[in-house]
Amino acid sequence: MALEMRDRCERCESTMLPPDSSAARICSYECTFCVSCSRTIQDTCPNCGGELVARPRRSTPAT
Repeated sequence: MALEMRDRCERCESTMLPPDSSAARICSYECTFCVSCSRTIQDTCPNCGGELVARPRRSTPAT
C-alpha cells in the first residue's frame, strides 16, 4: 500500500508539494503540510496530534 502523495499543504493550501520534493511533512495518517506550516504548528499534526516528519520522496511514478 503506497502513500497518498497529496500535492498541497492542508493548512495553507497554497504550497505545492510535488511527489519528488522533500518539502512535505506527514503524520502516520498521511495528513500533509509544508515545512513552514509544520514549523508553525511545532511539528504536531492538528488533526490527530501525531508527530510530523519528512515525507519520503518518490523517485518514480507508482505503477
